[in-house]
Amino acid sequence: MSPDLHGSSWGALPGGQQLRHDLELSLAYWWPRIFGYHLLQLGPLSADFDSSKCAVKHQFSIYPECGASLRGEYCQLPVKSASIDAVAMHLLLESEQDPYRILREVDRVLVSGGYLIISGINPFSSAYLGKLLPKYQQRWPWNGNFFMPARVRDWLGLLGYQLVHDERLCYHAFMSDWDFPLLLRQWQHHWLPGTGAVYLLVARKLEAPLTPLTNRQRKRVSGWQPAATAGYSGRMKRE
Repeated sequence: MSPDLHGSSWGALPGGQQLRHDLELSLAYWWPRIFGYHLLQLGPLSADFDSSKCAVKHQFSIYPECGASLRGEYCQLPVKSASIDAVAMHLLLESEQDPYRILREVDRVLVSGGYLIISGINPFSSAYLGKLLPKYQQRWPWNGNFFMPARVRDWLGLLGYQLVHDERLCYHAFMSDWDFPLLLRQWQHHWLPGTGAVYLLVARKLEAPLTPLTNRQRKRVSGWQPAATAGYSGRMKRE
């Protein structure tokens, strides 16, 4: 894991403080609806996030750098299985080589019915321009991988999650010399809502109940019964 792939603070991204504010406003609806004992904040950006309105009181962070509540790798969380009620991860998947592996590890520690909050860069937006300009290609977050929200939703579906919220935020290019006028961003938000620079997904872990099958006994019929055949059981017409 390369440190230069990760953003250590919202201020490292042009418009990042406004993005954090927009995310906090959107999540203000969900925090009182998430209950449990433990909220895990993955990554420094998730740790530097106002989740004080969350009903879960014990909140702690995990990431490899100093400053985390627990230092650890995202693919090997130092947490026992099925012990976390909610996980928040902001702008994290873009910086990882195997994002699906992280989601599987998060799925391991989440309890059934737990919530997973993910935000990431939407490649179908003006934020993708940084990947085309040499000036920004080696900077965070453009030096990482941008995943379509539909792909992230597919990963969550494979893991058995129910998507309860899907939103686009922040119509911003995140480049100081490519900042679009406010009127243009408002027009984009009104007419092209799917092109927001950041996607926000809230999903809930579901598990199908294991219903024991009843012991079905074959009904015995008195009298002679023909034996079942593997082939065609109809009448044959002889020549």
